[in-house]
Amino acid sequence: MRLLPSTAPRAWIGLAVTALLAGPLLVPVAATPAAAATGAGATVPFTSLEAEAGTLSGGATAVSPTSAPTTQYSSPALEASGHAYVQLTNTGQAVQWTNTTGAPITALNLRESIPDSSTGGGTTATLDLYVDGVFRQALNLNSRQSWFYEGTNYNGSDQNPADGDPREFFDELHTFVTGAAIAPGSTITLKKDAANTAAFYYIDVMDVENPPAPATQPANSISITSCGAVADNNPTNGAADSAAVDSTAAIQNCINQAESQGKILWIPAGTFYLKGTTGLKAQGITIAGAGMWYSTIYRDVPLPNSTPLAATFELTSCDVHDFHLDSDSTSREMVDGGGGAMDTSGTNWVADSIWSQHVESGFWASGTGGTVQNSRVTAVWADGINLNNVSLNNSVGNNLTATNNFVRGTGDDGMAINSVNYNTDSSGNKTYYTAMSHITMTHNTVIAPWGGKGIGIYGGSNQDVENNYIADTARYIGLGAGRFGVNGSDLLTATVNGNTIVRSGGNGYSQGQPALQIGNGGDGQNVGTVDHVTATNNTVINALYDGIGFSTSTNTLLQNNTVTAPWRNGVVIAPPFYPAPTGSATITGNTVTGLGSGMVPFVNNSSGFTATASGNSWNGGGTVEGPYGGTAAAVPGTVQAENYDTGGQGLGYNVSSVNGTGNAYRGDGVDLETTSDTGGGYDLGWTSGGQWFRYTVNVATAGTYTVNLRIAAPSAVTGALHISDASGANLSGAVSLPATGGWQNWATVSTQVTLPVGQQVLTVNQDNGGWNLNSLQFATGQAVATNLAAGRPTAESSHNDVYASSNATDGNQASYWESANNAFPQWLQVDLGSSQSVSRVVLQLPAGWGARDQTLSLLGSTDGTTFTTVKASATYTFTPSANNTVTITFPATSQRYLRANITANTGWPAGQVSEFQVWNQ
Repeated sequence: MRLLPSTAPRAWIGLAVTALLAGPLLVPVAATPAAAATGAGATVPFTSLEAEAGTLSGGATAVSPTSAPTTQYSSPALEASGHAYVQLTNTGQAVQWTNTTGAPITALNLRESIPDSSTGGGTTATLDLYVDGVFRQALNLNSRQSWFYEGTNYNGSDQNPADGDPREFFDELHTFVTGAAIAPGSTITLKKDAANTAAFYYIDVMDVENPPAPATQPANSISITSCGAVADNNPTNGAADSAAVDSTAAIQNCINQAESQGKILWIPAGTFYLKGTTGLKAQGITIAGAGMWYSTIYRDVPLPNSTPLAATFELTSCDVHDFHLDSDSTSREMVDGGGGAMDTSGTNWVADSIWSQHVESGFWASGTGGTVQNSRVTAVWADGINLNNVSLNNSVGNNLTATNNFVRGTGDDGMAINSVNYNTDSSGNKTYYTAMSHITMTHNTVIAPWGGKGIGIYGGSNQDVENNYIADTARYIGLGAGRFGVNGSDLLTATVNGNTIVRSGGNGYSQGQPALQIGNGGDGQNVGTVDHVTATNNTVINALYDGIGFSTSTNTLLQNNTVTAPWRNGVVIAPPFYPAPTGSATITGNTVTGLGSGMVPFVNNSSGFTATASGNSWNGGGTVEGPYGGTAAAVPGTVQAENYDTGGQGLGYNVSSVNGTGNAYRGDGVDLETTSDTGGGYDLGWTSGGQWFRYTVNVATAGTYTVNLRIAAPSAVTGALHISDASGANLSGAVSLPATGGWQNWATVSTQVTLPVGQQVLTVNQDNGGWNLNSLQFATGQAVATNLAAGRPTAESSHNDVYASSNATDGNQASYWESANNAFPQWLQVDLGSSQSVSRVVLQLPAGWGARDQTLSLLGSTDGTTFTTVKASATYTFTPSANNTVTITFPATSQRYLRANITANTGWPAGQVSEFQVWNQ
């Protein structure tokens, strides 16, 4: 939360306590999939590729907390999304992902860190980007707008490395991809080459997308260029271009014309500079840009600065959309050019698709009936989106909405409802404000705030915070419902529903803060009223300390919430530094699982706080989920499928019908049967779409594991299963199974998952039935079998009608390639993008077709011109009983192009293939 006028600094009072940070429970996941899996969070046009989930090479290593920090200070892992990152420290080290988005990639946004200079002020360096193993471009990185030091000023903006205890490690770079779009199935690699001179590169996450073309100037608009604004498109790379033209006066002149003529203000593609300390002011108009990837207003403040700064835009009752705001500021302080992006007020204002970076706050907004939507706030010094009742000297903040926004890497609260009761001027005079009401925050994603909460609800009435995804706070509360400071408004009613809060809380000020906190005193003041907060259906996963904490508050309803694997306790009244000498709450229908040794699901540390607790997992409200046999399965190691968690239907498993015969092994052996697989015992059968089974595991070391699944399937099953974590994030992707020939004919299928250290709950989701599972072996140091042809470009000798070769790599067995009739030989070819080791080809025809033989050979090439024989010509039988699937194996060979050369077909006088799969093992 940005400091309010005439108030004391934010009161993270320096109380001392030693408390441990939860290393073992940090689950690195991509933000977006987890949000989608739980129904919480924003729908965004990009996909986030977490570095720790990529493929590492050359000695690159993933870093996540593996032991409990004993200090209040930050670390790169705590500030990273997923609480994990990859470090590239030596030449040749790299991290690689595959484009599995199903769409081309033309733009990327990279969250990364390179070293500061020895005296502060930052450095610059490049990092090389490869596509399909071929160098594509050098990314220009800098650390000019990162790195603070807390050794002498905790929670401050000190930029002197000599003071020690660094924080604010990461910055973000966004750029278009040079050359052709990165096709589906292509690999994307960040590699430290000899030309990349930074001592280290910490890679956190890369967002990839395909932005639409820039918008064109709308009718009835005035372009800022017609008023004399001049674009300077030289990359800023953390610092302004001294040769850029100052467009401040030209843009303000255009704003004035738009206001007087009732026209739209148009910001075309390009970067337009505001030089100096003056911002822009507008009232009652629409301001439109060509898109957040194209139109930028860049604020260049001469540093050091001694002049108070207004925001880049001061807007009253305006509709603004589709542009980007940036600045050269190096902290939130005035001396460092710290000014907000947008200060907004008035009535029925709208901010849509605005991207703010390197500013004090993204949105500082009051008024009545305003909305912030579809926007991004990344790498800012203070709050991301602060809805309040003081912006632009307004005194009200009612019926304001923030929805479908993405916020990451804020130096204070990611989002806040900030109802101020009064402010005091230098003479002691108080100005009072109307308490805020009917503020709505829904379906937002808040990731990795390094200097504040995820979402803070500070006062007012009828506040509504629902279906948001909050993850990876560095050291403070994930979601708090209370009051801010002695001058804040009381919180009288609020709904907190359906939010997912992951890896949140922290050890700021050595306080061991909860992931979800309800009550006054959340910032050390312990004053004011917090009443009638309804917290329902929230999911709290891997809290770094207590899952849910209460300080003084009354008439709270805590109902149907789930707390999974907190580092400390589940639900706590009066946890350390959050006193609750009085208060009341009804606590019902809540579930706490995955507790560590000596921890409890619920504790009331206050004799004056009345908690009516009933129907919860800890007091007879149902069976508690837990590991089968009482001990979590070890990873690496083998997890037997029959040892799914206890707890019964809806907790340990979900089945649509009870079919098994394995009740001699366990009383709820719903889908178990005796297996003939090596080692005997039981397998899990009667699979069906929508069923799932959970397994509590204890991971010895964070990293990427190969999961070898022992499966049996009479026919091949496409998209049979996936493995997810406790938040619902898909860790493995869709796993398809080959035909093994029978229910007890066993084979091994491999996939990969990235896991943190410590105890967690994994779910095997049955997406399509028709298979049995005997065990899951988690192993390190193994390559996973990958279909290298998926989504790759194809070529052909010919095709008939609409049956083109591209159908053979689209993942759909029902679509197919068919050559011209009566013209053998015919061939089908796939381009893997680069030479790769291959040892198996799988060919399919549509599952419903009748049996037929095709005679073919396999040819390979590294250049697309010269081909050699990989597998000599032979006749292969496609039969419906084997799902019309043929597997062709051969000694491993390095090829870029694979060609099936077909000379005969007993079923049709042409070559036919529905899926051409090329496997690396």
